[in-house]
Formats: sequence, C-alpha cells, structure tokens
Amino acid sequence: MDAADVSDDLLHVLYTEAQIQDRIKEMAADIERDYEGKELLIVGILRGAVMVMADMARSFHRHVEMDWMAVSSYGSGTKSSGVVRILKDLDTDISGRHVVIVDEIIDTGLTLSWLTSNLSSRNPASVEIATLLRKPEALQMPVDVKYVGWDIPNEFVVGYGLDYRERYRNLRDIGTLAPHVYS
Repeated sequence: MDAADVSDDLLHVLYTEAQIQDRIKEMAADIERDYEGKELLIVGILRGAVMVMADMARSFHRHVEMDWMAVSSYGSGTKSSGVVRILKDLDTDISGRHVVIVDEIIDTGLTLSWLTSNLSSRNPASVEIATLLRKPEALQMPVDVKYVGWDIPNEFVVGYGLDYRERYRNLRDIGTLAPHVYS
C-alpha cells in the first residue's frame, strides 16, 4: 500500500520506502561488521518487526539465523500498559549465542527493557537491540540500544509494520497518523 492510498489518514510521510531500505542496509552493515566471525541470531519481535526483520536479514552478506518472539504490553489503545506478557517464546536455545533483538520502534522502553533482562537471564554471549525507530521523548525506562535507524518525535506513526488496530502495517512508507483516525 502506498501513502497515496491512505493520504487522508496521514498528516505527513516521515520516511519513504527508499529511505527505509537504505537505512536498514546501513544498519545491517554495522551489525555484520560488529559480529564478523561470530555466529549471530537475530530475534524479531512480532508482529511489527516483520518488515524490518525480513529486509534486514536480506541485507546481510552472510548466514544469519532468525527466531521470533511475540510479547505484548499494549492494551487495545495507543498507550503501553507496562505489563509485559510473552505470547510466543523463542524456539532456539540462546545460551552462549550472540543475540540481536530486532524491533520496529521503541516507544516507552518498558517492553524492551523487560525483554532484554529476560533474554539476558538465559545466558547468551551477548544481547543487543536494533530498532528502526526510537522516540526519545516517550522513554519511561532507559534502554541501551546499539543500532537505531532514526530518532523521531513523540507522534503516533504507522506503516512498515507499525499499526493502528492492525491497519497500516503494509504501508510501504512511515507516516504520522492523523488524530481524527484514532481520537
């Protein structure tokens, strides 16, 4: 879906599909360089990170193992509840492994702070975070993020995996959702 298909729902486009692809390739190159000679497991956080994870994995010039987790700290609205639940755990034993968590956005930091702690308790060689977007103004919990695509304002954004009530995930760009859609 293109931004033109939902133009009445967007205030503006923050990043185009081309900009997103370029930035993900840069992030993948950084990760690849940092883990040269090491086995790497990238862990995507369902559902939002599907697009980022798929494009990042395809940007690597080496083998990379992938696994998925589904965690939730959101209710039905637009605010985090702060209570994290594992809906789908890893299928892979991560003890002794180098793990990079891949997410599409860090908002409050509550979920990723909890998740990083949870995965670290499983004795991996390392745990790092890669996220396409981060909202520094929204952070409620400090989260050490090694790979960040862009820092963005504290606005409600959709597209490229980011949703509002399961809509807009397949938007190729990332845009700011107009308040009339969610108010």
